[in-house]
Amino acid sequence: MTDTHRAETDRGSLVEPDPPYDWPGYRSTEFRHPNRPLLELPHGPTELHGPVFGDRDVDPLDADLTRHGDGEPLGERIIVSGRLLDDRGHPIAHQMVEVWQANAAGRYAHGVDQHPAPLDPNFIGAGRCLTDAQGGYRFVTIKPGAYPWRNHANAWRPAHIHFSVFGRAFTERLVTQMYFPGDPLFEFDPIFRSVSEGARGRLISAFDLDTTIEEWALGYQFDVVVSGHLATPMVG
Repeated sequence: MTDTHRAETDRGSLVEPDPPYDWPGYRSTEFRHPNRPLLELPHGPTELHGPVFGDRDVDPLDADLTRHGDGEPLGERIIVSGRLLDDRGHPIAHQMVEVWQANAAGRYAHGVDQHPAPLDPNFIGAGRCLTDAQGGYRFVTIKPGAYPWRNHANAWRPAHIHFSVFGRAFTERLVTQMYFPGDPLFEFDPIFRSVSEGARGRLISAFDLDTTIEEWALGYQFDVVVSGHLATPMVG
């Protein structure tokens, strides 16, 4: 186990932050986890370099998920912002950050999601942006609702936003989930609980009054660290 895959607990010990490949509480991992030992391959040019994005690849409106329809989407408008950082806390500039999420009723704009919650014609639930020179990103969106997912009896996912980030190389590629503080579903969610206890806090955003815009939207801060002993856990 390398430092990249470790996290410090409150007691100072080192534990694995990422979920195990096979987690009994998360039923689908039984069918998709590796059955043989993994092979560690040396990093070549492909792994040590990453994609290059430019302003022509992203429209500024892509970062505002409330402006993809003919009207205002329903729900609580929020601002989610933060920084993309490396293992030393240095900003990673000009890299892609993508998000996708359920709407305020807890339903995805996707044909697979057929649970009986309303779709919002003014909310597609996906956006992207490039980080700025300080590694910063900012999205305007709607706070997602919880939703049922049939993993076990009366199973509900906590409200969350999926993040996909690109670092400076494919070794820094990260997919994770951002949760909201104080969610009562944390203790019942096997995906959240599959992350080591000392690292779960890295998946929870922080309410931020300075990001909040008066009479318009609440603000949340969420930094993403792509590597090192304080890396944000990988949660698909």
